[in-house]
Amino acid sequence: MMSFCFLSGDTMPSTNEVTIDTDQAWAWLLDTQQGIRSDVTITLDTHGSWHSPDSVTSAAQELLTCLLPLMRHSSWVVAQLGQSLDGRIATESGHSHYINGVESLVHLHRLRALADAVVIGAGTASADNPQLTVRHVTGKHPTRVVIDPRGRVPADLALFTTPTAPTLHLTGPEATVAQTTAEHCVLPLDINGQFRPADVIALLANRGLTRVLVEGGGVTVSQFIEANAVDRLHLLVAPLLIGSGRPGLQMTPIDTLESALRPTMRSFRCGDDTLFDVVLSGRTA
Repeated sequence: MMSFCFLSGDTMPSTNEVTIDTDQAWAWLLDTQQGIRSDVTITLDTHGSWHSPDSVTSAAQELLTCLLPLMRHSSWVVAQLGQSLDGRIATESGHSHYINGVESLVHLHRLRALADAVVIGAGTASADNPQLTVRHVTGKHPTRVVIDPRGRVPADLALFTTPTAPTLHLTGPEATVAQTTAEHCVLPLDINGQFRPADVIALLANRGLTRVLVEGGGVTVSQFIEANAVDRLHLLVAPLLIGSGRPGLQMTPIDTLESALRPTMRSFRCGDDTLFDVVLSGRTA
């Protein structure tokens, strides 16, 4: 069910003409996360709810309500996927620009700005050649992390040739990689030739990167969810039917619905898309 109420915030009658909009709300979120005193008149109570003596626009209220759970914790893992109504993240040929709308892209860049590190798999890196930087909102670039067990990601990608943000290239012990601007890190592989998500998170935590965004693709996000390594999933669903193509989540098949995950969730309007904020652990509830 779509929620248009604001679950964590309230507004009180304004005694002046100040109105807090989304830009100011976003500035307050960034300042709050960084422990900086903000000029925006929003406060947090002991229960983690926000309050303001000024008027707050509906869009700003929804922004605060959506992202506030991430402000209350110094470490978290959030996964993000954008897909069609029928669960596709790309066509059969791999075309995915753009399934989701501009507002969803802005939301993704907000998640990047709140994260210390953004993680993608080798397939996404090779197919999309992404920058993984913060461009549609204000905020710092996260450390970019490429999970590449076999060392198959091309060395000429933007992630490995641009100094805009630091990049970690994670490979298995047997992989050989070309010298790039990225820092090469080696992790052990499991019996399936993959990294254990817990090892990736531990490596990042040892570097002080405790807020982690797993941005894709579907295989990588699915592996992290199945390993119980994800606290929240932000699933952005666009109002279109592709009919075929690459699926988003690809979990191990189950025999009966008793084995299905039944997480709690909230939903928000994101332009024409719908954002499902899915709680997968109690750490950021």
